[in-house]
Amino acid sequence: QVQLVESGGGLVQAGGSLRLSCAASGRSFSNYRMGWFRQTPGKEREFVARISGAGTNKQYTDSVKGRFTISRDNAKNTVYLQMNNLKPEDTAVYHCAASSQPYSSSTYSSSGTYSYWGQGTQVTVSS
Repeated sequence: QVQLVESGGGLVQAGGSLRLSCAASGRSFSNYRMGWFRQTPGKEREFVARISGAGTNKQYTDSVKGRFTISRDNAKNTVYLQMNNLKPEDTAVYHCAASSQPYSSSTYSSSGTYSYWGQGTQVTVSS
């Protein structure tokens, strides 16, 4: 079992930046594909980005391409989400998640693919 703890959320003005971190417990972090999802109250959880175990493959939802960058440091058991040029519509609770399933182009963006979830960190973009 993996425990995930997000941090780095906060209040930022439109056009600003935030860097989210997700610290994972356990000894097999590099074996997990990691993802970031976000959720607004009353809406379904939305896929944001994912990264392969070695960090060489990344996918993003279209709305964040060119603005967000997912990365990981396996030596630190941490995955990051660098969020630039933030927009009010980015406001959400951001969750990191870990998947032990092999990559699939049809499922990587589905929440059901991920077995472990962090508690989330709030990102609020004003203006």
